[in-house]
Amino acid sequence: MRKTVATSLAVLTAGAVAAFSSSVSAQEQWWPVTVFDASSGENVEMEYVPLEQAEQPWNLCVLFPHMKDSFWVAVAYGIVTEAERMGVNMTLYEAGGYENLPRQLSQFDDCMAAEFDAIIVGAISEAGLAQKFEEALEAGIPVISTVNPVAEAELTAKMFVEFDTMGEQTGRYLLEALSGDAAQVVTFPGPAGSGWAESFNDGFKRALEGSQVEILDEKFGDSGVAVQLELIQDALQTYPDMDVIWGTAPTAEAAIGAVAEIGRSGDIMILSSYENQAMLDAMNRGDILGFATQYPVLEGKVAIDMAVRALQNEELPVFVKPIPDMISKDSVDSVNMDLVLAPQTWPPVYSVEQ
Repeated sequence: MRKTVATSLAVLTAGAVAAFSSSVSAQEQWWPVTVFDASSGENVEMEYVPLEQAEQPWNLCVLFPHMKDSFWVAVAYGIVTEAERMGVNMTLYEAGGYENLPRQLSQFDDCMAAEFDAIIVGAISEAGLAQKFEEALEAGIPVISTVNPVAEAELTAKMFVEFDTMGEQTGRYLLEALSGDAAQVVTFPGPAGSGWAESFNDGFKRALEGSQVEILDEKFGDSGVAVQLELIQDALQTYPDMDVIWGTAPTAEAAIGAVAEIGRSGDIMILSSYENQAMLDAMNRGDILGFATQYPVLEGKVAIDMAVRALQNEELPVFVKPIPDMISKDSVDSVNMDLVLAPQTWPPVYSVEQ
């Protein structure tokens, strides 16, 4: 349920915001941002404003599933720029893919052994990491989860969007684009067992209930372009009448070339369940209908602020949700893309030292 009453946490008047931001450039000021504070179990809108600066250069360890696409590069950009702004140290490790849970577990152990002050994690698997979260908290190390859902495991704080909501958004947008026409779709949600892939898929299917859109198959697999391309090529051979491809951003990226190769560009609709730079470029070219966004740069920035708040015993919302948007040619001009993607010229950075 959504409530529209703003919470008091980090809400400043316009004058206070102006005074707060006097020491930073306009490019660095990303606040205030409207998000949901779900700490109470209900979605309550709040204006999120970060701390001005950390009290000391805390050492933060950051764990990502991978850095194989510009989505996670965008989260890293948020992490890095906010660590720089707040004056904290940061070291980022990536596991190389969702199939590498043992590597992320080992990296978590390394963070604890190196005595980092706090750990920020984009979890490959909630079930797989729950015990590690518990160990860190027992050792007095705050654990902040970002991007990937952690529903039940104990954490210090977390920020993630409800992926089924994003999937539902793309489904509703597909129905609008079809204007009541029938269609046949194969979905490519992402890696089975990740939790987020299933959630995206569930939301997409929910949006299509009672419509003339038929889901022919659901093909799960790692969210790398190469794996997705194989799945798409197999689906195109198995279901020659399919006319919609829906799935991850790497799915859409691979689909553009795959449908062109068989001479069906413009014949098959392509939608992405989330964002990356390739999706923005493809949408601008007209290769895809659009994509949903959860504001990954924002998620990185808020994760840093949450970690610092926890370390300094500042007031801290324990569950924050970005409010997702659907990005298409009709809506892109109204979206703050600085909180969606990293600049194309930004090289991934794995450490910040003060």
